[in-house]
Amino acid sequence: MSLLLSRRSLLASAGLGGAAFAVGRPALAQAVFETNPFQLGVAAGDPLPDGFVIWTRLCPRPLEPDHGMPSQPMAVTWEVAADAGFGTIVRTGEVVARPELGHAVHVEVAGLEPARPYFYRFRAGSERSGVGRAKTTPLVGASTAQVKFGVVGCQAFESGYYTAHRKIAAEDLDFIFFYGDYIYEGRGNRIYGTTTPNENLRVHEGGEVYTVTDYRQRYAQYTMDADLQASRQSAAWFTVWDDHEIDNNWVADLDQDGTDPAVFALRKAAAMQAFYEHMPLRRSSFPRGSAMQLYRRATYGDLLDVHLLDTRQYRSDQPCGDQFNAGCDAINAREAQVLGEAQQAWLFDGLNRSQATWNTLAQQIMVMDLDRNPGDDYGVNPDSWAGYRVPRAHLLEHIRDRRIDNVVVLTGDEHQNYAGELHIDGRNPEGEPIATEFVATSISSGGDGVDQRPDMARIQAANPQLKFNNSQRGYVLCDVTPERWQTEFKVLDQVQNRNGVLTTRAKYAVEAGKPGLVSA
Repeated sequence: MSLLLSRRSLLASAGLGGAAFAVGRPALAQAVFETNPFQLGVAAGDPLPDGFVIWTRLCPRPLEPDHGMPSQPMAVTWEVAADAGFGTIVRTGEVVARPELGHAVHVEVAGLEPARPYFYRFRAGSERSGVGRAKTTPLVGASTAQVKFGVVGCQAFESGYYTAHRKIAAEDLDFIFFYGDYIYEGRGNRIYGTTTPNENLRVHEGGEVYTVTDYRQRYAQYTMDADLQASRQSAAWFTVWDDHEIDNNWVADLDQDGTDPAVFALRKAAAMQAFYEHMPLRRSSFPRGSAMQLYRRATYGDLLDVHLLDTRQYRSDQPCGDQFNAGCDAINAREAQVLGEAQQAWLFDGLNRSQATWNTLAQQIMVMDLDRNPGDDYGVNPDSWAGYRVPRAHLLEHIRDRRIDNVVVLTGDEHQNYAGELHIDGRNPEGEPIATEFVATSISSGGDGVDQRPDMARIQAANPQLKFNNSQRGYVLCDVTPERWQTEFKVLDQVQNRNGVLTTRAKYAVEAGKPGLVSA
């Protein structure tokens, strides 16, 4: 074991939050660690005007099945300060890291002041974690002059280094939206490519992941990366998932292999537990078997409402056999779902009630219905909103008919940058656009990439609603004021080398009250 425990008894039970233990109960045993237990760093998430979640996981040997910890609960002390030097500690408490949750802790800190930065850290025994930074949100309805945030996701470990995370950690952001694909579930492969084999820079530990131990080890391998830890410590994250946190292109209770849904539910339950264990999520997202509540809403004063969506858990099966660039009658199925009825009703109600200048749908799969086969039979990506024409139309018609202005959709999944305008039917993009969509490229998935692929140049020429496309790695910055929304596409010249050079590839803006993209 990596630590020694005294013979004093441990508490039989304790809460998952940050409340101190009741007076009179015996204290949890102090630990003496042989190895730093904070190998996975710290993180914060889901900020509110009075606080946020802070997270860590005791993990002295992250890639071992028991992660270097005994099967016993452990006391962890946490502190939140008004300054980076912890001269003014404003909140502190003790929480239990439980073996049932892989010794992860989630503390819902409250009682803080709105719209200001704080610093946090943890202690276990005599060991102290690194320091994280997070900002609380402005009060709901408060006059807010600016919100600046980042958009990241799709970080296949084997495809390249996490230079983009190191770069975004240096930005002074109000929050980071992580759109999904934190891990990839496949087995380790030293070689990639078939016609021209190449050697991966980094290799997944083990085979494809199925059990909670498998998923924990995969999350640990990713989260041990120092650049990723820097990003997680630099600002509060809003995190959702896409597909690879569980299995490629999964929806509802279906995977691509036709697994018995009852058996697939076991894999989902393991994956969801590990996802929760490694993300700075509130107790409201605590997994319940093979289900997890991830759609939720954040408000930044009177300026921005963020509607975080889950486009996997409630979706009907992909049409056309999930064949990319396909076209078939099932795309028009009236019973098709992307969000599911409950989430769609929640979203529509939130849009209707919003008093903010801007509304953003922070989600995973592209809403633009691009013709992916220009010059041939019309084809779409069936694993995007374009494969679900009826629910896609319901969404855009609701925004149009309710005259909900200044809607911006933020998307990932495509491993490319896109900027475009949304119409009911992308084949006939007439009149003013209903909303705007920005798709953020991947952190590493897809390797170095190029400025624009030849096939994408043809697709852009055939789809006038698509204003910009780029196929390099990087991240997106959004700078939002009452007058305009500006999106900056930050790209790296390479991710096969840790010293990739970051530049701004393009800037686009949306003027408040004037639908449509303009160069910035």
